[in-house]
Amino acid sequence: MQEHGLTDSQLNEAISVYKDNLALEPYQAELIKLQQHVERNKLKFIILFEGRDAAGKGSVIGSVSRYMNPKHYRIVALGKPTQEERSEWYFQRYVKHFPRGGELILFDRSWYNRAMVEPIFNFCSKKEYDLFMKDVVPFEESIIDHGTVLIKLYFSVKKERQAQRFEQRRLDPLRQWKLSEIDLQAQSMWDQFTEKKYEMLQATSRVKNPWNVIRSSDKHKARLETIKLILNSIDYDGRSRALDYTPDPEIVFSAESELLIMEKTKNKRPGHE
Repeated sequence: MQEHGLTDSQLNEAISVYKDNLALEPYQAELIKLQQHVERNKLKFIILFEGRDAAGKGSVIGSVSRYMNPKHYRIVALGKPTQEERSEWYFQRYVKHFPRGGELILFDRSWYNRAMVEPIFNFCSKKEYDLFMKDVVPFEESIIDHGTVLIKLYFSVKKERQAQRFEQRRLDPLRQWKLSEIDLQAQSMWDQFTEKKYEMLQATSRVKNPWNVIRSSDKHKARLETIKLILNSIDYDGRSRALDYTPDPEIVFSAESELLIMEKTKNKRPGHE
C-alpha cells in the first residue's frame, strides 16, 4: 500500500481512466454542439444501444450523455412490460418515449429485446417473434420517413471479457445490483445469443436503418468510436475541423462485415460475438 492509499495497480488504473476521459472530452464537446443543433432545428433523434449483458452499453451511454443538457435528452431503459402493456401493440410502450422536436432519446435496450432476449428465454412465442421480425424494418423505415434520425448500435464483446465483467459485478458491492438472473445464464447460453444475433443482423439491417457493430471489449475505444459515429450521423453547426472523426476499422463494423466474420468463424472458437 502506498502513501496515497492506493496500490500501484489501482493507481495505474486511475491514471489510465483519467487519460481516457481527457481523450474523450473534445468529442464530448462536439456532442454538445450536435445537441444544440438538434434543439435549434427541432430535429428528432433516437439511438438504440443493444448487445449482450456486460457488453458495456451503460458505460457508453454515460459517456455520450455526460455533458449534454438534460432538458433535451432522455435515457430510456424499460423494465418488464405490465399486463396492460402486454395486451398492447408490441411497439406501443416504446413509441410512448419517442422524441419531440429538439430532443434526443437514448434507448438502453429497445424493441430488439424481442429479437434476442425474449425468444431465448421463452418470454415470447414463436409467432410473436416471427411477427416482430417481419414488422420491425417497415416500422423503423416509417419512423425515418417521418423525420426521425435513427442510429442502431450493437455492442459486441468477447465471451471471456463478459465473464470477467460478471465476476467484477459479483465481487463489487457497488455493481452487484447489475447482476441479474439472466446474466448468470448468459455464458451458458452464449451460442443461442450468437444465433439470434446473426438472425437479427441479417433480417433487420437495411440501407435506411443499418446496424453499426462496435467491438466493446475495450471500453475506452468503444466509447470513443460510438461518439464519433454519432457525430458523423448528421451535419451540425460549428463542427471542429481539428478532430479526427475517421472510424477505427478494428472497432466499428457494418452488419454485412460482421455477418461475414460470423460465418467464417462459425465452426471455430468464438471471439467477439
